[in-house]
Amino acid sequence: MNLSLVVLATITGVLTGVAFGLLDVPIPAPPNLAGVMGIAGILVGYRLVEYFDVGVSLHSLFGI
Repeated sequence: MNLSLVVLATITGVLTGVAFGLLDVPIPAPPNLAGVMGIAGILVGYRLVEYFDVGVSLHSLFGI
């Protein structure tokens, strides 16, 4: 993982949060730790599937 990409993503997130705050609109993200941990769980689950090289192709499942 490229550290500069992480830094740029963090800066972009902060600037977006500031813009949402200034415009007084709700953020498009979970407003509490439980929601953030749910998103982190989705990422971990996705990475586990990649790591163990398991999964089902929806294209082949539905014959597309």
